[in-house]
Amino acid sequence: MTIDLHTVAGVTIQKKHRATCHCGSVEFELNLPNGLIDLRRCNCSLCRRKGIISASIPLSSINIIKGEETLTLYQFNTKTAKHYFCSRCGIYTHHQRRSDASQYGFNVACLEEINPLDIPNIPTSDGINHPSDR
Repeated sequence: MTIDLHTVAGVTIQKKHRATCHCGSVEFELNLPNGLIDLRRCNCSLCRRKGIISASIPLSSINIIKGEETLTLYQFNTKTAKHYFCSRCGIYTHHQRRSDASQYGFNVACLEEINPLDIPNIPTSDGINHPSDR
């Protein structure tokens, strides 16, 4: 089941939507002409602990406006995926996906005016049994 959204609790997903970490040190703009695409959770060891809802965008659809030097890279296991966090407040902002390296997954909770708790029935990807691990 794939969930794609153009609004969340009455708030329209903008074609160019601003996103920030918690402390505001990292600010980025996401190109979302089709709204939120492929909303999901993941049960891998990292995502399960982050507890976030992510959505997908092409690599070219993110523009770091400020704080790129504040982002910290974290990699584990196969070191294919690249997970980025604000080094000041610790908020996960986005990652280059392992299952599709031409895409970023981003933290929906970073979107200005969007509360991910208002999104029901988010499917969970099986990151524990990832095809790249076979």
